[in-house]
Amino acid sequence: MVDGELALLNGYLVVGAALVGLGLVGFISRRNLITMFLAAELMLQGVSLSLIACGRYHNDFGGQMLVHVIIAVAAAEAAIALAVVLMLFQRVGSLDVALWQRLREANQPPYMDRELPEEPPEQIPSWPKLPPAGVRPNIPREELDFRPHV
Repeated sequence: MVDGELALLNGYLVVGAALVGLGLVGFISRRNLITMFLAAELMLQGVSLSLIACGRYHNDFGGQMLVHVIIAVAAAEAAIALAVVLMLFQRVGSLDVALWQRLREANQPPYMDRELPEEPPEQIPSWPKLPPAGVRPNIPREELDFRPHV
């Protein structure tokens, strides 16, 4: 019986850790504010799942009570985040975090995104042109006998 409970706890903890990891990757790799807030919510849900699993394993309601507090905090955070996102979108016109340079503190340097190297200009392929009907094209004999590519 104990082995089954421990296996169940390990399964829940693995899923909770995966949710926290995915949320962390999403939060770090994205610059859109809505995506960042969704990633933060995903991390909160991973922590909640882990707390509920630990509370069930130890037969204690402390984990479930803490999850209720987390859900209340997440709801308040979502309401405040929605208001902040709408206000900032009206000011700047974009949800890209890097565009809000005016909101940083006065002594902080501006965020500089890495410049991508310039790509070489694309070469336009030279396509063969058809001669007018009835006129034989002027092709050197070496090209007719040996073709460098097919």
